[in-house]
Amino acid sequence: MDSMHLAPFPSPSKFSYEMVMTSPKTSTRPLRPELDAIRQSTPDLGPFFDEITFGLREAGVGASAPTVGDVFPDFSLPNADGGYRRLADLLEAGPVIINFSRGRWCPYCVHEISVWANMLPVLADASTRFIEITGETGGGARAIGAALAASEHAAAAEILCDVDHGVALSLGLAFFVGEPTLDFYRECGIDFHALYGSRSGFLPVPGTFAIGQDGMVRYAFVDVDFRNRAEPVDVIAALVNA
Repeated sequence: MDSMHLAPFPSPSKFSYEMVMTSPKTSTRPLRPELDAIRQSTPDLGPFFDEITFGLREAGVGASAPTVGDVFPDFSLPNADGGYRRLADLLEAGPVIINFSRGRWCPYCVHEISVWANMLPVLADASTRFIEITGETGGGARAIGAALAASEHAAAAEILCDVDHGVALSLGLAFFVGEPTLDFYRECGIDFHALYGSRSGFLPVPGTFAIGQDGMVRYAFVDVDFRNRAEPVDVIAALVNA
């Protein structure tokens, strides 16, 4: 990816992810305005991220991910407590929504999860489970799932740990970041090696999939531009109206 990066890296001293880690709104309002507010709070990073995502699209990253009409591949992953969960077993209880995110260090992911947490009552009524998949393990996985765990309908959600991004890679939802970009984030206080418990240098691509009880994908959203996410109401509607 770094071979495609031509513009100079922005100065890490000009921004901190901490300053955009504002408290997510506690409502079922659309996610888009919250994501736009984060983007507007770090204008210096816009061109930098624009160029990276352009390069990823040119390289076809994410293009091979499951799409509507596909049978979502089965997988087995541990939860934050170490117990393994298999997709086929989860589907026996009803439809599922699978959400791949980058982790608790990403403000876009934090806001996305908060909106999904507020949608858990709707999912519970529809006998649908929300499965959050993160490359972070142990405490990191619990941290990003805190909003879900705090809900009265926490049983409708589960956090799974994609160790070494194995499932994401198999689905075309991960890419090699490259040392210069890793160094840039590290100078910003974000050490991917420590967060993901691996020195592989891979980063997941955010993706959201609504999967019917038959394993068929009813809705798919994949975008290498991590600043864009699926609207939860659209994902749920795809299952309800299927």
